[in-house]
Amino acid sequence: MTRPAVNVAVRAARSAGNVILRYMNRIDGLNVVEKQRMDFASEVDRLAEAEIVKELRRAYPTHAILAEEGGAIGKSPQVWVIDPLDGTHNYLRGIPHFSVSIALLDKGEPVYAVVFDPLRDELFTASKGDGAYLNDRRIRVSKREGLAGAMIATGFPYRQRAHLDTQLAMTRSLLSQAEDIRRSGSAALDLAYTAAGRYDGFFEIGLKPWDMAAGVLLVREAGGTYCDFAGRDGIPESGNIVAGNLHVAKAMVEMIGAQATPTLLRA
Repeated sequence: MTRPAVNVAVRAARSAGNVILRYMNRIDGLNVVEKQRMDFASEVDRLAEAEIVKELRRAYPTHAILAEEGGAIGKSPQVWVIDPLDGTHNYLRGIPHFSVSIALLDKGEPVYAVVFDPLRDELFTASKGDGAYLNDRRIRVSKREGLAGAMIATGFPYRQRAHLDTQLAMTRSLLSQAEDIRRSGSAALDLAYTAAGRYDGFFEIGLKPWDMAAGVLLVREAGGTYCDFAGRDGIPESGNIVAGNLHVAKAMVEMIGAQATPTLLRA
């Protein structure tokens, strides 16, 4: 049975998706700002976020909100974490791979999650203890028993270029056993695909809460796990995350940990 909070988040995600699709043919005319070096936001990000916030505030006026563009709104143990357009760089270049990500955290623990791909009309949802779903069909992480032949997803974050050499070393190490590595430009979709068994595992450096809050719950409710580079469970404050099925995630932590600097292994 779908939880009411998930229904609200789905409505919000679909409203945001409508905004995103409406502007797709007008990308050249969008107002784009560079928040920091190589970190862009468009008016579509802000308009989509406004749609999400409106839906969430209407249903849960006492809940707090943490949004990529608008920042923190209110104080409460229940916090909605929002990325209105995960994959903005793809969107602005006309690359058809991006998503809307919405999660509810209760005292820091993700309890409801929605990741919506408006182009493919793929809706990933999860509720703590109730499993993960793709368009109402139950999904599970892959059954792969190790890194041999695994398909791994990652990203090379623009905020963390100081760690690029280390991440390339991690990638090289993983590719010694894995089948291949994909870099698609939307961490939320990477995690959703990991939950659906399309990828066997995922890792990235320096993600923000809105990049991963929904995706990690999808992975866990699909039978997988997530942790930081040292193997500590939970959403890492560092943003350095590993996710996948239990066997692949364990093997990834071992190989990534062997390459990671002390800074990247901190909580």
